[in-house]
Amino acid sequence: MVDAPGDDRWTNAGSVVLGIETSCDETAAACVRGGGDVLSSVVSSQVDLHARYGGVVPEIASRAHNELIIPVTARALFEAGLDGEDVDAVAATTGPGLIGALLVGVSAAKALALAWDVPFISVNHLEAHLYAGFLEEPELKFPLVVLLVSGGHTMLVLMEDHGRYRLLGQTLDDAAGEAFDKVARFLGLGYPGGPAIDSVAMSGDPEAIRFPRSMMDDGLDFSFSGLKTSVVNHVRNNPSVSTEDVAASFQAAVVDVLVAKARRAAQQHGATALALGGGVAANSLLREQFLTACTEDGMHAFLPSRAMCTDNAAMIASAGWYRLRLDGPTSLDCGADPNLRLSTLPA
Repeated sequence: MVDAPGDDRWTNAGSVVLGIETSCDETAAACVRGGGDVLSSVVSSQVDLHARYGGVVPEIASRAHNELIIPVTARALFEAGLDGEDVDAVAATTGPGLIGALLVGVSAAKALALAWDVPFISVNHLEAHLYAGFLEEPELKFPLVVLLVSGGHTMLVLMEDHGRYRLLGQTLDDAAGEAFDKVARFLGLGYPGGPAIDSVAMSGDPEAIRFPRSMMDDGLDFSFSGLKTSVVNHVRNNPSVSTEDVAASFQAAVVDVLVAKARRAAQQHGATALALGGGVAANSLLREQFLTACTEDGMHAFLPSRAMCTDNAAMIASAGWYRLRLDGPTSLDCGADPNLRLSTLPA
């Protein structure tokens, strides 16, 4: 197997990386050339499987990945017009995520890399979200602040260059997406909570209830647990309150904090641009207020397409291409780490 940095077969701009993503409830595979040219991107969602339980069930997710990983990968290769001999490296999410789900993707990627005699690349799922923007706007300039908001993570990251970034702030309790899911479940809006609240909130008054903006003026960390509790208490104390107004007011409270802290981070660190990433980046109000704030600050804003907000393998392949150029191949002894942190990556 190729194992020395500098091999033109996989460091040149024309090299193709097959990416595999199975960190949670999407089985995805994609082929990306040169870190930015998406040849194919296939995502098989498990939302319907988990909806009846109000959230992702790890065992069900793992079984579904086992059933889907081969046909999804085969389809990604077919849509790209490629076969094994055309692939220069295979990348897979090794963490963070659900351990059983991660192992399905990692095992498949290693098997393909071994069979095709190409490098295997370990990709941090959080780092991959940072690269989603470069797939759609490759000319993004550094330094760049990314607001990464998803079901499991809420963080502000300063990207100083490819492979060089600093964690500026993160949630101290619930992630924004987790808060959306919990509030939606409490209001009986179903799963996933983010899209459900986004839809219902359009008919509500965002100023009807003044929910707290936790830690608004305190550093760059986030906290949403208290907001969730405030919503629950308000509804219990006011049982006739409009669900639409609650959803709209809750959403406004989350977005106010996210946008305010993203602006502050960009100003403090002299960023040339602000970018959104993660599933919650698909939220309509967040996208609107994020763009407005950047316009007011004279800052370039990048809003990924909704397809690139949610988990996908194109971002895995892109991050893998950059990581391969920087570090070389990953040993096949590498395992999955459900608690992998962004700070463990080279800075």
